[in-house]
Amino acid sequence: MTEKIRVSLLGLGSMGTAMATKLLEQGFDVDVWNRSPKEIGDLLDLGARKVDLGAALQNDFFISMLSNDAAALEVFDDANLVAAKPGAIHINMSTLSPTASKTLADRHDQLGLGYVAAPVLGRPAAILNGKLLIVAAGKAEQVEAASVVLSKVSAQHWNVGEDHAKSLLVKLGVNYNLIHALQAIGESVALVESGGVDPNTFVEIITHTAFTGSAYTGYGPMIVNHNYTPPGFSIALGLKDVKLVEDAAADLNLKLPVAGVLRGLFEAALNDPELKDLDWSAIAELTRQRKI
Repeated sequence: MTEKIRVSLLGLGSMGTAMATKLLEQGFDVDVWNRSPKEIGDLLDLGARKVDLGAALQNDFFISMLSNDAAALEVFDDANLVAAKPGAIHINMSTLSPTASKTLADRHDQLGLGYVAAPVLGRPAAILNGKLLIVAAGKAEQVEAASVVLSKVSAQHWNVGEDHAKSLLVKLGVNYNLIHALQAIGESVALVESGGVDPNTFVEIITHTAFTGSAYTGYGPMIVNHNYTPPGFSIALGLKDVKLVEDAAADLNLKLPVAGVLRGLFEAALNDPELKDLDWSAIAELTRQRKI
């Protein structure tokens, strides 16, 4: 009988909780850890084991889904990593800046640990429904070893090379496209409904023509019906991603003319008490409610 693989999941936000659930569903033994106290009774009932950070770093694979650069750099500092199991592989599924990912990769390499940057494409529902996509980068042998996990929790994963920054650039590029789609839907819905057209009919039309992808079929009805709760992805995280895009573009000496406009929209939404806690697609309300 094949021995079950035990993995650790660090970071139990909505994405991390869904990932831990999927890992358990796929037959892994799962240790979980979170930076702050959190009720995880449902995961424990499914078979997860709550551990401290030191224990979480003792498995062959530890997966992180932390919120930002600062959190990742703090948790995976040298003082913590030096206690990790020799040869363990860190699969980092967080959306970080390419710079932070390189720093983390160097720290792991110096301590004889593997590091795979593997940002995910999809919301919690995509994880649970087996539709998640993953873009991985790292040393070929480490990505290959990590595939025993990646293949079980995703519909497809890609290896884009050894440069960890490449996977983060792909993820940021995807999210940047999504943000454009959110604003395009919001503006076009505002346009047609201001002229008396039923916005549901409009979304039905556009999703049967050139815009048949999940961004439009998923977010279109949400925006039309003001259905922004519970948030699958927060406005604060949307702002974080726009800023990461701008920083990455600056590092590449590239100007993105629309990025500043989109950043301004997220900043306005985050400062609006009616919008700040909603799904990131609620930036559409800035145009629909004539708040800008």
